[in-house]
Amino acid sequence: MAAGLRLGPLLRHVDGAGGGTATFWVEADRPCTARVRCADDGSGGSGVEGSARTFQIAGHHYALVPVTGLTPGVATPYEVLLDDRPVWPPPGSGFPPSTIRVPDASPGAELRVAFGSCRWAAKPAGEHDPVGPDALDTLATTLAAALAADPDAERPDVLLLLGDQVYADETSPAVRRRLAARRDLREPPGTEVGDYEEYTWLYDESWRDPEVRWLLSTVPSCMIFDDHDVIDDWNTSASWLAGMRATPWWRERILSGLMSYWVYQHLGNLSPAELAADPLYAEVCAAPDGTEPLRRFAAEADADPARTRWSHRRDLGRTRIVTIDTRAARVLDEAGRAMLDPDEARWVREQVLDAPGSYDHLLVATSLPWLLPPLIHDAETWSAALCRGERGPRWARFGEDLRQRSDLEHWAAFPSSFAWLTELLAEAGRGPGAPATVCVLSGDVHHAYVAEPVGTAGAGTRVFQLTCSPLHNAIPGVVRLGFRFGWSRAGARLGRALARHGRVGRRSFDWRRTGGPWFGNQLMTLTLSGRSARLRLDRTKAVRGGGARLVKADERSLTPEDAD
Repeated sequence: MAAGLRLGPLLRHVDGAGGGTATFWVEADRPCTARVRCADDGSGGSGVEGSARTFQIAGHHYALVPVTGLTPGVATPYEVLLDDRPVWPPPGSGFPPSTIRVPDASPGAELRVAFGSCRWAAKPAGEHDPVGPDALDTLATTLAAALAADPDAERPDVLLLLGDQVYADETSPAVRRRLAARRDLREPPGTEVGDYEEYTWLYDESWRDPEVRWLLSTVPSCMIFDDHDVIDDWNTSASWLAGMRATPWWRERILSGLMSYWVYQHLGNLSPAELAADPLYAEVCAAPDGTEPLRRFAAEADADPARTRWSHRRDLGRTRIVTIDTRAARVLDEAGRAMLDPDEARWVREQVLDAPGSYDHLLVATSLPWLLPPLIHDAETWSAALCRGERGPRWARFGEDLRQRSDLEHWAAFPSSFAWLTELLAEAGRGPGAPATVCVLSGDVHHAYVAEPVGTAGAGTRVFQLTCSPLHNAIPGVVRLGFRFGWSRAGARLGRALARHGRVGRRSFDWRRTGGPWFGNQLMTLTLSGRSARLRLDRTKAVRGGGARLVKADERSLTPEDAD
């Protein structure tokens, strides 16, 4: 029987340096050779192609297909073949052809970076969606219509998905039905996923959505996990982790979460050269079944975060994107509590400061916001102070309970790491060759806002916290009120009182909210050209009679209009 395409293709890493390259992720329903064949792009060549043999994990078959020789700035249609049988685009597709477009790195060329986080899988067509239209679905239909009318229409050059791509702990009714047919839901982990096979159902549900499937086939993507990719509040504290490790189901959950993340998300973040140099990838590809090597790797990564690196860097023209793992790399011991272990922090610093003057814009992608509403920031530093014993054992127990119940585990809950990141961003923005903008891109908190530091933290360049979530999720009304209060003057005064109680010194700098808060399903897009930068926020709006559209909620320049 001929091999079929089970999931994908996803266009993942693209790079115009040293000849245009791209990697494609596919899942087939049996072992085969996957091939990506490109049409003639009009530059005088006869088209390029790449191929790779599938590797096997837990009975599933995957391939990462590298393609080289692409022409930057040109949208090149492609097809996917399995054992030389065309399987993509699907017959009768109502979408424009899937294309590869390596960003143009020439001076002054525009680069569009879209980003967001927190996405429940979209409801099947025709079903009522109580949380409103999905921002990725809506982006897909909007972009498809634009490209059908004009193949050269504007499109994102890269899509940054900043966490909670799947929800292992909040499954849909459809997934719960599959779980109930497989095991007793009265036994832990109940309606949450429990192993690798069940994780594959989450990706099926999320990425088989026809609109999102087409979008991810034609817009390159970078991804990083957040907590719900494994479990809510993953790695909040040493106490939290000890409690989870005491449960009988946690080990299988964390190993399956890391294994599936490596296969479905992490590998596509790597360039063809990085894939070729990765020893685990080579071992998995060479084995008849790579399950055990990957499982062993996941166990080592869980036991010692320093054994692996999930953070990654991508340079697109004169824009640098450094994506930071803020979940698995944590140091949880109260005496040395840090968002990143020392090796990870050293690597991030090296990537941010490498080759000063070689980039005009620095994007630091971290699922968790660096700058929060002041009340929430101070509440997190207060809780951290209590937990480390500033007010004695009774308050330490209260602080830990509050930290776990209230999700107080962002950068502010790791005070030394918050200070480290602040100084790193300031250092990147100082001196000759400093970039025009330093932007921290985040999600997680289910609202969108723009914040800017005031005082010394922003010396030398424009520094922004750009937060955008959710892509498709809900936020209770009381939480909306809480976030609004967190940004208010009264909230700031309450936060300062908490900080005083925790014997926390005054912050080294202040920041102000210059946009938002905005609520709803939404997506931010940065347009970068030379040393200019513009930001746009789009929210989804249901259309009478069915469907949805993107509505501009805000647009602003982040640099002087004459920056070029």
